[in-house]
Formats: sequence, C-alpha cells, structure tokens
Amino acid sequence: MKATISYTLLFVLTFLSATPTIQAQQQGQPAPQPMVVQPTSSQLPTEAMGIRRYLLGPGDTLDVRVFGQPDMNWQGEVDSDGNLSSLPFIDKPIPARCRTDKEVEKDIRAAYSKILKQPDVSVRITGRNSRPPAYVYGAFQLPQQIQMMRRVRLNEIFARSGGTTERSNGKIQITHTAPVMCPEPGDEPESTDPNNFQATYKVYSVADLKAGKEEANPYIRPGDVVQALEAEPIYINGNVVSPQPVFLRDGLTLSTALAMVGGVRKETKTSSITIYRINPKSQYRDTLVYDLQAIKRQKADDPVLQPYDIVEVPEAGQSLKKILLNSVLGLPGQILTTTGANLPYRVFY
Repeated sequence: MKATISYTLLFVLTFLSATPTIQAQQQGQPAPQPMVVQPTSSQLPTEAMGIRRYLLGPGDTLDVRVFGQPDMNWQGEVDSDGNLSSLPFIDKPIPARCRTDKEVEKDIRAAYSKILKQPDVSVRITGRNSRPPAYVYGAFQLPQQIQMMRRVRLNEIFARSGGTTERSNGKIQITHTAPVMCPEPGDEPESTDPNNFQATYKVYSVADLKAGKEEANPYIRPGDVVQALEAEPIYINGNVVSPQPVFLRDGLTLSTALAMVGGVRKETKTSSITIYRINPKSQYRDTLVYDLQAIKRQKADDPVLQPYDIVEVPEAGQSLKKILLNSVLGLPGQILTTTGANLPYRVFY
C-alpha cells in the first residue's frame, strides 16, 4: 500500500511540475528555468570536473578581461568556424573550438604579450550554447530534455528518466541527429561537417544495459534522440481470468501470455486455444489452434506470439461461430502512445 501511495504521489507531483511549463507556453510566457543536476562529492573526479573541462563550441559566449586595459576588454561568442575573430588589437583569430577556457586564455595572453608587458588576462564562459539538448521520450517513466555539459552514458540517462514503463519492449533506440563536435579517442569515425552528416541510429537492449554490458552503454551526444521503444499489443479474450491487451516483449510465448492475464478459467477447452494472426500477404488473419495441456506437458511447442495476435480461449462446448463473434466484438480500443511533447528540462553538469 505504501509503495502504491508513493508512486501515485510521484505521478501527481510530476504532473503538477509540468503544468506551469505547458501553461506558460500556451500563454506565450517564458518557461520555468531548467532543472540543474549538480555534481556530488561521490562522483568520479572526471565527472565532478564537468564544468571545468567544458569544451567550447560555436555559439558559446565569453567575457575576456585584460586588467588595467579596459579598451581591450571583449564580450562575444565563438563564431561558426570555432574561433574568436574580433578581439581588440589581435589580427589573427584565436582557435576556441573543442578547447577549454583556460587554453583559450593562454593563447590570448600570448597574443597580447606582443604589445603589452606581462598582460593579466581572464576568460570567463558566460553562455554554454553550443550543445543542443538530448530528447528522452517513449516508454520512459520521466520523458524529458537533458542538457549535457559533460559526457554522459546511457545508464545515467536511464536512471535519471526513472527507467522504462511496462509498455517498453525492452529496446532503446538512439538516433544521432548531429555529428560529434569534439571527437575523442575511441569515438566512431564520421564526418564532423553538419552539412554532410546523415542521421544514424542504433538499438540497444535494456536487459544488457542492466547487466552492465559495455556495448549496451554508449555515450549520449548532444542532440541525440533517446527513445524507449514501446511494445506492440496482443489481445487475449475469452475464458481467462482477466481478458485484456498484453504488451509484447521479445520471446513472449502463449503460455506466458495466458499466465499474465491470470490463466484460464475452469471449464475451458484447453485443446482449442486459437491465435488469429495477421497474414502480411493478404487482408485476412490466419487461424492457428494449440493444445495448452500438451504445451504444459512439453509434448508440443509453446508458440512465440507476434504483434497484434488475437488469442481466443474458448469455453468447453462453445461454438466456433460464437468464438469468432466474441473476437470481433471484444477487440479493445486503440492504445495511446507516449509522445515527446512538453518534455521537462534537465542540465547535466
């Protein structure tokens, strides 16, 4: 009971927190500030250094100060080529793309050393705008946008999103919408030119991710779309304890699906469990009949179900005509899908 109350309270709080954002968007008002996830002392040193190791990119803004020389102070942004190209009294652009503010500061100091004696230069990042957020949606408990200021792996996204819902089919699809801005050793080789980039995607197993397998835990890039794929339904009707749709997962068999709805009732004709399956080559469904008792005694194979199968469990003595009529009249309505609209906003530092 306590667990049920906690989950209900979490849902209510999540809904209430999203309501101001939706209302603000509808009224043309600015949305609330994004939630910031700060590093903690328990994080790895490289993670705790997330902001200090921030690599600059086009669109980031800087405040450059030369102490004692106010005419050399400068505020501006990294241009589309990744350079600082309009610093006072400096003819050559200062490279900034994929470099830290300290590295840029060192180059600016060296450039001003040609006209000043031991210049005291300070560079401060005023806007981190070069990395679009990653979009997390689908069958996650907490769909959201995540702004990443450091490298983040899928398992951290998974945890911050509350894991997947019962509607997940056990797969997560990651779509890369932009090239890697600052490739690191081990990154897959690809074009870094946004004009020549083609979106690609890969699918990963939730089970492998939870098992800690390295190949199932990739780095998530800015602009990525992380989608927990939703399971397609099957429909279980007839003489079962709880007739209802069941979300299909890899390898779901007939006997397991029947157990998920409470099993068959007494006076069931277990030798005539019928599956009506879509035939991709025609507009009709194929009719497949199975003996549940033979399956339980391991004298017959337990069939693996397919998307949109209709499983009909007949009563003993029930006519085939009645079975077909119940199948048609008892189809559940369409199942709503989760969308990525109005996602809450997070920042990973």
